[in-house]
Amino acid sequence: MDKRHFLKGALAASVLGFGSMSATAADLPYNLMEGKPFDGTKLNILSVVTPQFDGLMLRADEFTELTGIETEWTFIPFGSLQEKINAEGIAANGTYDVVNYLDSWGPPNAHWLMPIDELMARDGISMDRYPAAFARSAQFEGKTLGFPLRAHPQVLFYRKDLIETPPKSWEEIAALGESWTADDVSPIALYFNNDGNRQNLFIWLNFLWGAGETVFNEDGSAAWASDAAIKATEDYVALLTKHEVANPNSLAFVEQDARQSFMQGKSAMIPGWWWFYSGFQNPETSTLTKDQIGFVGMPSYTGVTKSYAISMPFAISEYSKNKDASWEFLKWLSNPEMDKANATVREVKGKSIVNNVVTHISSLQDEEVNEANDNIQQAAWESLKESDIMPQIAEWPEVGDLLSAAIAEAAAGGDTRQLMTDAAKQADRILKRAGRIK
Repeated sequence: MDKRHFLKGALAASVLGFGSMSATAADLPYNLMEGKPFDGTKLNILSVVTPQFDGLMLRADEFTELTGIETEWTFIPFGSLQEKINAEGIAANGTYDVVNYLDSWGPPNAHWLMPIDELMARDGISMDRYPAAFARSAQFEGKTLGFPLRAHPQVLFYRKDLIETPPKSWEEIAALGESWTADDVSPIALYFNNDGNRQNLFIWLNFLWGAGETVFNEDGSAAWASDAAIKATEDYVALLTKHEVANPNSLAFVEQDARQSFMQGKSAMIPGWWWFYSGFQNPETSTLTKDQIGFVGMPSYTGVTKSYAISMPFAISEYSKNKDASWEFLKWLSNPEMDKANATVREVKGKSIVNNVVTHISSLQDEEVNEANDNIQQAAWESLKESDIMPQIAEWPEVGDLLSAAIAEAAAGGDTRQLMTDAAKQADRILKRAGRIK
C-alpha cells in the first residue's frame, strides 16, 4: 500500500498536452464549479495499482489549481483490493471519498456507492461517451454508480515470428494440436485456476456467448447447464485436456501466470486484456521484442465472435463527508482530454508512463491515440462492438464462485456435464433464496 500526497502546485497543462487554463477563468474546463467553493478540502482516493492511474495521480496538481481541492491517493494491488472494498463497506466510516472497484463487485456494494445520474444530467455528461459494454459495467438496476476509467476489451496476442497468420476461430486454435512443431513453446497460455477472482470465466464467456447461450435464463435461473452451454464448456476445457494446445501449466495458471508464460517465450499466444501490450514490450519483465508481438481481435466460436469486457469504475462513497468535492474530482478525472493525454504522453513529471488504456469512444477512434499505441485501440474498438459484461447482480460473487470452481475441476479432468449441472442447481438455490428466480 502506497500513499502519495500532492499539495497545491503549478498547473500541469504542459504535461497534459493542451493549453494553459486559469482557475479563475469564467469558463472553467470539465464543467467544474467556479469560485473554488471547496477550496481546502482534501479527498482520499482508493485506487488499484497501475501505471494508468499513476499518470492521473501525477497530473492532480491541475485539479488542485483549478478547484483548491487536494487529493491523497492510496494504491492497493488488485489481489487485495476486493477485501479492502468490502472492509470499507462494512466500516461505513467514509475513510475514502472516492473508491475504485471491479465492475462485478458493484452490485453487492451498491448500497454505499452514490448514484451520479442527477449530477451527470445537471452538468451535461452522458454515459454515451463510452462503449455500451463499458457504460453498463458502471451501472446497476438503472443507476449509474461511477465512471469506467479503467476498462478493457479482450484481444488475442500472438508471436509474429512463430505464427504467420493468426487464427480467426477457437476451432483453428484447437486444430494446432495436430500441427504444432515448436516443442519448447506451447501454442497458447490459458488460465483455469479457481483463484477467487473468477478469472477462468473470462475466456469461457467467449465460448458461452459464441454458442448463443447466456449465463442466466429469462426467469433468472442458471443457464449454463443447457446442452449447448455444456458443449461450449467442454470445448473450452478441451483446449487443455484433449487438444493439448494450452500450456500444460494452464490448470494452475491465473491470469498473471499466463502473461508470464507469453512474456518468457513459453507460449505463442494469449487471449487477454489490451493493457498486456505495454508489459509485453518491457525489457525488464519480458524476453520479447516489439517486432515479435502481434494482436488481433478475439477468435470466433461456432462462427460467432462475442467477447467479454471488464471495467474498474471510480465511484463516490455514500459515507463520504465531501460528496460535492468528490463529484468535482470525478468530472476532472474522467474528462476526454485526460483520457487521450494519458495514452499518448509518455512522461509525466519526470516519470515514464506507458499506458494504452482509454475508455472514451473518441479516444478509441482518435488517430493520435492509435498512432501512439500501434493501433491497438482500433482493434479493441472492433472487439467492443460485440462485447458484454459479467452479470450485474448482488449474488454474482457467490454464484460466480460456484461456476469458477466447476470449470477448474472440469479442466482438471472432471465430468464437465455433471460439474456444470451441479453448479447450476446450487446457484438456483442461492438465486431462489434471493428472490432472483421468477
